[in-house]
Amino acid sequence: MCHGENGKGRVGATLSKNWPSIRPDLRIKETISDGVPGSPMPAWSQAKGGPLSEAEIDTLVAYILSWESGEPFVIPTQPTITARPPITPLSELQGDANRGAVLFDLNCAVCHGLNGEGRVGARLARSWSSLRPDLEIKAAIENGVSGSPMPAWGQAKGGPLSEQDIEDLTAFILSLKTVSGEPAIAATEATAGPGMSGATGVLLTILLFTLIVSLILFAQRGRKNSTG
Repeated sequence: MCHGENGKGRVGATLSKNWPSIRPDLRIKETISDGVPGSPMPAWSQAKGGPLSEAEIDTLVAYILSWESGEPFVIPTQPTITARPPITPLSELQGDANRGAVLFDLNCAVCHGLNGEGRVGARLARSWSSLRPDLEIKAAIENGVSGSPMPAWGQAKGGPLSEQDIEDLTAFILSLKTVSGEPAIAATEATAGPGMSGATGVLLTILLFTLIVSLILFAQRGRKNSTG
């Protein structure tokens, strides 16, 4: 998705080329394993927090170098996807969340986490503050996010996803549950104590102020009576 279907480059560098190195296999393996600092290329090895084993990286290296040599290299057309539990569709959205789950696992999970918890990409399993989060998500998928590793995925921007694909992905992302530990709005209000926000909070403040003033006046009156 980043380097192009045939390694011709897109967001990522061109890989289908002659590698000016004595051991291009080691160079490519190191790049995949450790990433490239200052670029959208993250570390993919499990030792660096990525999803790929040593054997998987070796297989990728062999495939990339097959472009240089022109030798045929057989790979599966599509990775095996573990089925998720059925998702109840959201009535206000046009997309199919269940189809979106498959698209997410194929294209997005490696950067955003299997359940949208975030990794190289942003956390998606969260509360969305905008009035139309579906439009916000669709725009980010279609056009990418400037200044981040997130490329444009819409076909109109040179990406691989159709409008329906993006609708389905949006529906799935909005079905994700909030990541554990994310402060929810209700929990934030609760930490301030019951009734300590809005008009109720103002009223309690006034009552507390009145009580303090009354205590001061009472103390002063008692002091005068004792001296008299």
